[in-house]
Amino acid sequence: MGSMEQFFYVGIDLDDENAVISCYEQNKKEPETFGMVAGSEVYQIPMILTKKKGIGQWYIGEEARRAALSQGEGSIRGLLSLAAEGGTVTVEGEQYRSAELLELYLRKLLRLAGGLGREKTPDAIGICVETLDRNLATLFTDMAQGLGVPPKRLLLLNRRECFYYFVYHQKKELTTHDVMLYDYRGTRMLCERISCNRRTAPQMITISGESRKIGGTDLDAAFLRAAGETMKGHIVSAVYLVGDGFDGGWMKQSAAFCCRGRRAFVGKNLYSKGACYAAAVQVGGEPWNYVYLGDNELKLNVSLRVLRKRKEEFYSLLSAGENWYEAAGECEVILAGTPEIDFWLQLPGSRQAKVEKLRLSDLPKRPDKTTRLCITAKPLSDCTVHICIRDLGFGELFAASGKVWEYKMSL
Repeated sequence: MGSMEQFFYVGIDLDDENAVISCYEQNKKEPETFGMVAGSEVYQIPMILTKKKGIGQWYIGEEARRAALSQGEGSIRGLLSLAAEGGTVTVEGEQYRSAELLELYLRKLLRLAGGLGREKTPDAIGICVETLDRNLATLFTDMAQGLGVPPKRLLLLNRRECFYYFVYHQKKELTTHDVMLYDYRGTRMLCERISCNRRTAPQMITISGESRKIGGTDLDAAFLRAAGETMKGHIVSAVYLVGDGFDGGWMKQSAAFCCRGRRAFVGKNLYSKGACYAAAVQVGGEPWNYVYLGDNELKLNVSLRVLRKRKEEFYSLLSAGENWYEAAGECEVILAGTPEIDFWLQLPGSRQAKVEKLRLSDLPKRPDKTTRLCITAKPLSDCTVHICIRDLGFGELFAASGKVWEYKMSL
């Protein structure tokens, strides 16, 4: 990929109902969002797939809905969940893997963004889902090649991260103080507040939020109350409203409240634009003065104290800030002294460490420094780590015993 001047990034926000796709290229001040109808502001593309009867042609979105109606057939819905569960779907007596149908849907979406006379391959694709887990991470990583990018250029993000990248790409005056996001779908509203600690370098970002049930006959009053309670005690410079729940023009008092002394915005493409900005930072190397340890980032450093060339030093197995579902650390050590290993767990930016002493019970008795061990560390979540220690013996002197010790540790 060329320098920052030549770039083409795509951001896709996905859930079981809809997809929203934006793309960001050089000479554009901000990402642009695409609908199925050119020039229309309807950005949500229904997550529906329909096969044309008798031939191998597929439709997505509104076209899929129309095709299903005219054929008197059903269409495939809820593709994201289906693919995550790894099942199959039967269409016209033929079985398809739901993962390949999701990939087909995404390829058609990408064609939309590469549209009119710009048959471009993206330099990076950011895929945003509400919550990311190892299942989804594997699902999308396996698709990377099929979507036209190497796995390293396929970014997997959750909606909080996309909110973070979006907010700090806006004009400075919008981020003077905290920023609120209200995401309203169905009867559930997510209320998220993002704040920045400007005294650290890079600046530390925190997002805190809660989920509320909003319903009843007077939505305006219900939202007014929720906004008042979640902003109480905080200075807020901007408010973003996303999700279908805000459709229908019911906001009167609540809209006035959100705009009092701050800017308010309503839209459906905040996350997909945020995914484009994430690609600009993570793949394009755009200068970035912030750090956010979100739900996908490992919250602790894990290291071993080792003796190397007669000097004591720390060997880092896992580092905070890496994506926990991708991170893994491995090393080989020679055991000296007692059959114990100390692991040092530390929060980023903290001077204090918690030391976990792991005892290797039933380790075969051998002279000192004649036991080689393989240690692997793999996160189970953003704050829990699985440690596996294997006895490798010592060359031809001592055969490996095949013993394995497993531990779980967290801060």
